[in-house]
Amino acid sequence: MRKINIVAGGPKDLIPDLTDYMADDTIWVGVDKGTVTLLNAGIIPDEAFGDFDSITEHERRQIEKASPALHVYQAEKDQTDLDLALDWALDKQPDMIQIFGITGGRADHFLGNIQLLYRGVKTTSKMKLIDKQNDIQMFSPGEYSLLIDQNKRYISFIPFTEEVDELTLIGFKYPLNKCHITLGSTLCISNELIHSRGTFSFTKGILIMVRSTD
Repeated sequence: MRKINIVAGGPKDLIPDLTDYMADDTIWVGVDKGTVTLLNAGIIPDEAFGDFDSITEHERRQIEKASPALHVYQAEKDQTDLDLALDWALDKQPDMIQIFGITGGRADHFLGNIQLLYRGVKTTSKMKLIDKQNDIQMFSPGEYSLLIDQNKRYISFIPFTEEVDELTLIGFKYPLNKCHITLGSTLCISNELIHSRGTFSFTKGILIMVRSTD
């Protein structure tokens, strides 16, 4: 399965050990200061995007010496650096895009990054935002299988659209059967799998799933 891992410039203390996500079929992409984060983790990025206005001259030389394919943009533009990197990644049509370094710091950036997940819903590529405490994904109607993860055992479902119809949870501590969920509902916050595998399904709307640890 081909993956593209994108590392943005969020706080380093919220980024998990990136070497845990290395695989032969993985392409690594740095976004602005996230490129430095990759180099510090011992990972040479295949591509790097940004205006690079948040790095030092020494860090810029580090990036240029590593010789990734650099995509340099003006600071004033209509898209964020992450948005531009995601355009490139989606054009490659990978099976999975995993994005790191997008939590913490400015709330407007984080909320905008959550909405970027919607672009993956409309493609064949799955997308996931990852930090030390959370995995965040967005889903269109269908049925999905989940494996238990003791490291991130809490699972929450949050409507992204005004309505989510017939949400059914099987194998969960708090099961549901064809439940109607509306925007603003907290009914599905902090659930857990009680078996090694569970499923969730719904027939209408867009749903955010967050898998978390305390």
